[in-house]
Amino acid sequence: MSSAVPLLVRPIEVAAEPAAPPQTPIAVPAVRSALTRAAGTAGSTVLRIAKPLLAFALLLGAWELAPRFGLVDEVFLPPFSTVVQAFVELAGNGQLAEHTSASLTRSVTGFSFALVIAVPVGIAIAWYKPISDFLNPVLELFRNTAALALLPVFVLILGIGETSKIALIGYATFFPILLNTITGVRTVDPLLVKSAVSLGFSPLRLFQKVILPAAIPSIFTGIRMAAAGSILVLIAAEMIGARAGLGYLITAAQQNFQIPQMYAGIVAISLIGLGFNFALVALERRLSRWRTSPTNA
Repeated sequence: MSSAVPLLVRPIEVAAEPAAPPQTPIAVPAVRSALTRAAGTAGSTVLRIAKPLLAFALLLGAWELAPRFGLVDEVFLPPFSTVVQAFVELAGNGQLAEHTSASLTRSVTGFSFALVIAVPVGIAIAWYKPISDFLNPVLELFRNTAALALLPVFVLILGIGETSKIALIGYATFFPILLNTITGVRTVDPLLVKSAVSLGFSPLRLFQKVILPAAIPSIFTGIRMAAAGSILVLIAAEMIGARAGLGYLITAAQQNFQIPQMYAGIVAISLIGLGFNFALVALERRLSRWRTSPTNA
């Protein structure tokens, strides 16, 4: 009797594939880098804004506390909160808007006339030597004559109305724009001019593509100086023979011994000057995007 031998079948073992190591998403480092850059930009922006705000806070704090602690006479220098209250009252009864509107109309009109005339004349003087030789003696004479010294002359010739005030502002703002335009055109890098000429630029295209863009920073320096000067000359002109305007408001408040209202008018003038400067700086940056500056100042 034969015994049956069982057949042993070994199962086939399939080797398991090794598990893939976990991978870090590729986008994570990029996101982290972007967040770091954004945080750095936001921090620098906050710091850049905080510095002037801190300076203003210290100034206004000293203004508020000095009269209250008796360091100055409160009658002649009221606390800043009192001036703010007077400012709000003038704004509420419409006087501040009326006087501000009159001052802005005169200032912007005279400034615009000066800008339209001074820039082309400055370019012509800087670009064409015969025109420079012809006009320089007269311009040097009037450039060294203070605008406020000519105020009685403008009043005598043009009267005490709006024309004399606008003409005086135009005269005062003309020369800063003119001189900085001349400087900007004359100081253009000669290498840029030679390169443009070698590329076959016509005189008009040379001026449009090279001269004017390179002169814009200097021109805007003159424009900003003229804008500040227009406010100063305007206030002086409004103190004589005017029935409206911030200069008139300040003079009337001083004569009536309304000291808080006088300081409120001065604050309004400062705010207008800051607004002018901010708008011109923004416009300059827009027109001169090609420039690269190492600083953020």
